[in-house]
Amino acid sequence: MTIRIVRLGSDRAADEGVRIGTVRRPPRGVPKSEFSRRNYYDVWLPTLSPAPELVSEALAAQTDVEWKAFVRKFRAQMNHGDASKVLDTLAALSATSNFSVGCYCEDENRCHRSVLRELLADRGAKLA
Repeated sequence: MTIRIVRLGSDRAADEGVRIGTVRRPPRGVPKSEFSRRNYYDVWLPTLSPAPELVSEALAAQTDVEWKAFVRKFRAQMNHGDASKVLDTLAALSATSNFSVGCYCEDENRCHRSVLRELLADRGAKLA
């Protein structure tokens, strides 16, 4: 059993399981009834998305220094309160279930999902 880190809207892998959208906003112009069918997500979990001001910071990051500043702030956000508890829960569930976590960004290296991958691994999650 594993967690896959995916780009929302991409084709699903065999045995991927439930797809969790860790984004601040639903996909634009897509009816809610179509989210799953169009491979965006089955469940929306904005708790694991960056705060609005961090989304802006991540999108504006042009240099490695700016990106690393975003990562530091996002990790701090995820290590407190409900987000931390959700990450602990997902890590525990990865031992018994297949599911995926994702975002819309094309490049995982410049996406908060790369940080989620690290945070889940730090908690002992089984990752694909």
